[in-house]
Amino acid sequence: MKEFSGKTAVITGGASGIGRAMGELFLAKGMNVVLADIEKNALDATVAALAAGGGNCIGVVADVTKAEQVQELADAALAEFGAIHIACNNAGVFAGGLLWEQSLADFQWQLDVNVWGVIHGIRTFVPIMAAQGDECHIVNTASMAAVTAMPYSGIYHMSKHAVLALSESLYHELAFHAPNVHVSVLCPEAINTGIAASERNRPDAYRKSGDIVESDARTLVSQALADSVAAGIGPEVMAQRVVDALVAGQFYILSDDAWREAANIRLEDVRLGRNPTFAPPINA
Repeated sequence: MKEFSGKTAVITGGASGIGRAMGELFLAKGMNVVLADIEKNALDATVAALAAGGGNCIGVVADVTKAEQVQELADAALAEFGAIHIACNNAGVFAGGLLWEQSLADFQWQLDVNVWGVIHGIRTFVPIMAAQGDECHIVNTASMAAVTAMPYSGIYHMSKHAVLALSESLYHELAFHAPNVHVSVLCPEAINTGIAASERNRPDAYRKSGDIVESDARTLVSQALADSVAAGIGPEVMAQRVVDALVAGQFYILSDDAWREAANIRLEDVRLGRNPTFAPPINA
């Protein structure tokens, strides 16, 4: 995609972090922007801030775990701007711990948001884009967790591996059946976002008695994640990587050298058939 001005982007998880940064950059490029988020107050504040800087920006409260709400998001974008050219399936959550200690609700919540949110986005936006006939692009936010596997965050890794596999399959299917629609998968490293505080938006359906199991492992990984994202790079860096990838027609939007090395070690484990190496990313 070479031209952005006058086109429309829809972004889930748009009230903060990478989603907000993409919205800001797309607006700066003259696009219409539709931000979606489950957190109404934060969404309203973000839309007001972005709209104050100029450009067309609206917000739609949407829970990406609900297919009908993602469809309503698309309907709102079409009603306001008439087309959808970029759809960023970006919403994501995290809850860590030992796999055998985590609750079924921890599994369900992360899979519902991280995987089903992307599934609903694909099923909603691809048919619209294919029917439009003009050049369009899907961006699915995975993570470098999609190409690595670390302890105490197995559910998150599993969910992001699923997003990567879905996106790779989608790449081939679009080439065969809807060549005007392209797809990229964004794999960020540690980014200064609010993902460490995902629990703030955990719906009541996933926080019934016994759904949140406090443990040493959960505390350990929660603190480690908070420290990591606090020292992480700015989400605007990810937004620029996305725009660069759209212009270049690039599928894999990968991360920095330390995470790339961790991913390469894992790939070598698979290639050689050796047992998994514990190789956390370490910046020199």
